[in-house]
Amino acid sequence: MKRRVLVTVGGVLLLLGALGVPARAQEPAATNPEIERLKAQLAAQQEQIDQLRRTLEDEKKVLDRASQPKPPSLGQVASTTPILPAGDAAPVLNTGMAAAVALPQLDTDPASPLQIHIGTATITPLGFMDFTSVFRSADEGSGIGSSFGSTPYNNASTGLGKLSEERFSAQNSRIGARIDALIHGTKVLAYWESDFLGTQSTNAGVSSNSNSFRMRLYFVDLRKGQWEILGGQSWSMMTPGRVGISPLPSDIFYSQNMDTNYQVGLTWTRAPQFRAVYHASDSVTLGFALETAEQYGGGSSGGGAVVLPSLLATPYTNTQIDLGAATFTPPNLIPDVQAKIAFDPKVNGNLFHIEFGGVLSAFKTYNPLTSTTFTKQGGGGEANFNLELVKNFHLIVNTFLSDGGGRYLFGQAPDLIVEGNGAPSPLHASSAIGGFEYTTHNTLLFAYYGGDYIGKDVSEDPGNKDAFIGYGYPKSANSQNRTIQEATFGFNQTFWKNPNYGALSFIFQYSYLFRNPWYVAAGSPRDTHNNLLFLDLRYTLPGQAPHY
Repeated sequence: MKRRVLVTVGGVLLLLGALGVPARAQEPAATNPEIERLKAQLAAQQEQIDQLRRTLEDEKKVLDRASQPKPPSLGQVASTTPILPAGDAAPVLNTGMAAAVALPQLDTDPASPLQIHIGTATITPLGFMDFTSVFRSADEGSGIGSSFGSTPYNNASTGLGKLSEERFSAQNSRIGARIDALIHGTKVLAYWESDFLGTQSTNAGVSSNSNSFRMRLYFVDLRKGQWEILGGQSWSMMTPGRVGISPLPSDIFYSQNMDTNYQVGLTWTRAPQFRAVYHASDSVTLGFALETAEQYGGGSSGGGAVVLPSLLATPYTNTQIDLGAATFTPPNLIPDVQAKIAFDPKVNGNLFHIEFGGVLSAFKTYNPLTSTTFTKQGGGGEANFNLELVKNFHLIVNTFLSDGGGRYLFGQAPDLIVEGNGAPSPLHASSAIGGFEYTTHNTLLFAYYGGDYIGKDVSEDPGNKDAFIGYGYPKSANSQNRTIQEATFGFNQTFWKNPNYGALSFIFQYSYLFRNPWYVAAGSPRDTHNNLLFLDLRYTLPGQAPHY
């Protein structure tokens, strides 16, 4: 068609040239009919050329749009711009040509069956239903979460050490959701997770067994470029990680144990916090956090409590020092300040996670008898390793040393004692855990050995010159532990797993637990031990988070 147009135009120009008439010249006063006919034919041909040019430009725009990269498929992301649903074609372009051109259809991956899309946000429900059986050879009376530091002695004083316990529970069942959105280039993650292990109801185990609902995790996380900001209740940044510095439970090491208090030797809290993380590269991450503090003197989670000066017991007990009451009365001078650096290099294609962290705490007390205020600093540091030595085999080593960091050992050690003059004195506490995790086909095998060591800090009681105060003093109660240790092994067997229907699995855990007090009275047991057996049947909800 182009050739015919060009030939026609060329012939007209030659004819006009032969007649001595310029193609765009001013018409003479006397017109020639032949020239008028040729000029009309030239104008018609020029109109056809302009129409063809417009058609070619429209076709080029369509082809340019078709050749651009395809946007992410629906069900994978929540975008800030509209995405054409799969199967909807663009309107046919009226080009005056026989062929009609339409935009190509978008590829769409199947979305999670439990995802909900509202505006630019994707809501993904998460959780599982648990049926747990726990057996202990010595009756702790603590439900499905073990009170490591108060496992009973095998003597006749209470009789509990000579009695076993067997319990069924659905308390560990979990429900929650994550909300993902991409807003002005910022990845927004809101995360919520709850279970039924809150305050024990008064009729638990008798009639209706009304286990109370509680908040485990509740935070919002923003990431743009290399920076990430978090605010809310999350796992402490001092909790060992599996990769990077992340608040997501899948990226955190808190063992594979079915025990809802996890493993002796583990460093962890779940607490309100503010966190800033800088992703320097794919393998280096730095974090800084402020976490809510607590002046903790022991007595919670089965841990032994310190003994206060007799003259200060009333103004200090659970008012200035938390002795297991878990109230908000004790003062907190500043939040706990935390810092961490994590390295995630790959060695022969396997991930090596290495991290170093530290925490700084401050304690403050006021002696009303002398009108004196005291301030003291404490803190601790950790070194954690999660090394994939071969494919799917992880060697795990975590260590923690502190003066004033006992609260981070699941409350098994006090943060501080109170000296005779009312001043706080940070107490030494340390822990370690080592083990492995190995996944083969649908089976996860795990084994750990962990321990807590609590130092002693002794002072004389000004109100009773013949008595000592503090922790670990002569003739102290056998609840003041020197060491608590636990050996664990188990497996998680997945029977079936389907992205549309979820997963069904069976979890087995056996642990041997023992503890040693600082002081053993004549004729009393030097230590105590307990055999723990957990069996669990778990159904996990289907669904996965969107990918950006």
